[in-house]
Amino acid sequence: MAKSAAAGDSPAGEDSGERVRAMAGAIYRAESRRVFATLVRLLGDFDLAEEALHDAFRAALEQWPRDGLPANPRAWLVSAGRFKAIDGIRRNARFDSMEEEGVAERVDAIIDESPQWDSEGIEDDRLRLIFTCCHPALSPDAQVALTLREVCGLTTEEIAQAFLSAAPTLAQRIVRAKAKIRDAGIPYQVPTPDELAERLDSVLRVIYLVFNEGYSASSGESLTRLDLSGEAIRVGRLLVELLPEPEAIGLLALMLLQESRRAARTSPAGELILLNDQDRSLWNRDQIAEGSTLVHSALASGHIGVYTLQAAIGAVHADAASADATDWEEIAGLYDVMLRIDPSPVIELNRAVAVAMRDGPAAGLALIEGILARGDLSDYHLAHAARADMCRRLGQSPQARVSYRRAIELTRQEPERRFLERRLAELPD
Repeated sequence: MAKSAAAGDSPAGEDSGERVRAMAGAIYRAESRRVFATLVRLLGDFDLAEEALHDAFRAALEQWPRDGLPANPRAWLVSAGRFKAIDGIRRNARFDSMEEEGVAERVDAIIDESPQWDSEGIEDDRLRLIFTCCHPALSPDAQVALTLREVCGLTTEEIAQAFLSAAPTLAQRIVRAKAKIRDAGIPYQVPTPDELAERLDSVLRVIYLVFNEGYSASSGESLTRLDLSGEAIRVGRLLVELLPEPEAIGLLALMLLQESRRAARTSPAGELILLNDQDRSLWNRDQIAEGSTLVHSALASGHIGVYTLQAAIGAVHADAASADATDWEEIAGLYDVMLRIDPSPVIELNRAVAVAMRDGPAAGLALIEGILARGDLSDYHLAHAARADMCRRLGQSPQARVSYRRAIELTRQEPERRFLERRLAELPD
């Protein structure tokens, strides 16, 4: 194995060894999930790959300070993990006569393809891992949990905390998902072209669910979770890098444009600030510039989906120097297109709010009441909050009071609850 440095026995060598150990730590943070993805493919088992990953890094911490950093640390780690796994399989077989007969076949199945362990091949493995974790045979909750655990590398405790679940419950969900992948023989591969559209939708949905939980937590004391939205953007970037489909680009643009407003969404005390009241000087212009460029790229493809249209709406907001300068005509038109592509009550509600900004609160109120009258969104707190706001703007305090109370009853997020309670208290008698 080629080396970049030798540690030696001198004090200078000790310093070099410390540097190598520090570099090994940095490599773990940057490369561990890439190495893990390849080990999953080679070993065909999530848990065995996780164990092999940690064994490989333990070996690296022992050998690299002594022998020097390998020329290709990532390939070294994959190779070391593979050998450690094979050793473990053979060792376990010696203690289990039932397994001993099949151990040779199992070891032979773990192919040695080290000459192919270049950057491109390992990145392909990460794409395979994403599609495996988001396979439609798994429940939506399992897809999210498995993606956060295996693609992002979050601990079970971190995922449980983010989604207010008990850690043992989350752990069982992940165990069952892995068992289903194994028992159903779900292939560890990127879908074929004729399957890609359907399978990509599932991947994009999982990434956006993770982002939304970080950008606007569904419940709890905090409005946002930077770690989750950051992980979703990182996986979104990876997906665009490996599979630059228009809707993947549109989703990344959407997340960047929404994330650009994070610093302006809450007060120093953690209170919610609505879009029209935000200090736009706090918006992240680098994220806006990148998101806007991606939007134009996705729109230019001609294959326009819901994520791209939502990103285009975000770009309209980002282009406005002030709330009053927002082009609500353009936004309402984009919602019209979105409703034709993917009709849903939530999109109808968002369009109603845009119509209210364009044509006045009476027009928006009529649309919202039509949605609620159908029975749609009757348990969705934002629908009642939007109706309350329209009634407030029209001076209809009794109606606004009823809707604010219903919205407060339904919301699970404390900053939103406090905001709605303030609005309710501000209504004139």
